[in-house]
Amino acid sequence: MKYNLFLFDLDDTLLDFQASEKLCFTQTFIHFGVKDLLEEIHKTYKTENNHLWKQLERGEVDKDFLKVERFKRTLDIHKIEIPPHKMSEFYLEQLPKHVVLIDGAVEVLRHVKQFGEVGIITNGIEYTQRERIKNSELKDYIDFIAVSEECGFAKPDVRFFEFAASRSKNFVKESTIIIGDRFDADILGAHNFGIDSLWFNQHKTPNTSDLKPTYEAHSLSQVKKILS
Repeated sequence: MKYNLFLFDLDDTLLDFQASEKLCFTQTFIHFGVKDLLEEIHKTYKTENNHLWKQLERGEVDKDFLKVERFKRTLDIHKIEIPPHKMSEFYLEQLPKHVVLIDGAVEVLRHVKQFGEVGIITNGIEYTQRERIKNSELKDYIDFIAVSEECGFAKPDVRFFEFAASRSKNFVKESTIIIGDRFDADILGAHNFGIDSLWFNQHKTPNTSDLKPTYEAHSLSQVKKILS
């Protein structure tokens, strides 16, 4: 095996964030008495949330602003009068309680753990991400976690990857690989940092850029085969 340090993205690589996020979103709005048009409201929320995360990755906003603003914009668009900070607090309390694994997540971590260290690299809210891992079967196979909120920089910023590398006991670029679903964060970040990458492209999204990942897989079972 060429690699002895495996840096895995968390959301939509190991954990099915879309499934758990939608469940928590629905529970949050029902808790505050909103039961109608939830599909439409959720689409608005996802759009606003994605815009804000892009801004955060560019360093234009911070996490505290994002946490509340995504709800504020959604509530304003749908003319719902609920304090956005209250909704944000409830949502973030629920998120770690609902962990959905992507098929093969435990198996792939168990497999690569025999070859070396396993680290989690995630753009997220530190408390939420750590609690979600703690509440999952993944925790037994993870050596360290690097979260953008703790670091102060987000993927694909090279400084985030330097921060993650500092958590490893035996970091060497030539024997490190990043596995992630976000081309613009994980694969671009790996390229900028000068290490190999495995694009977990489960939706078979066309690569329209000039940048090529070292490997590509469409399922975690394929990831496991590549890393054998």
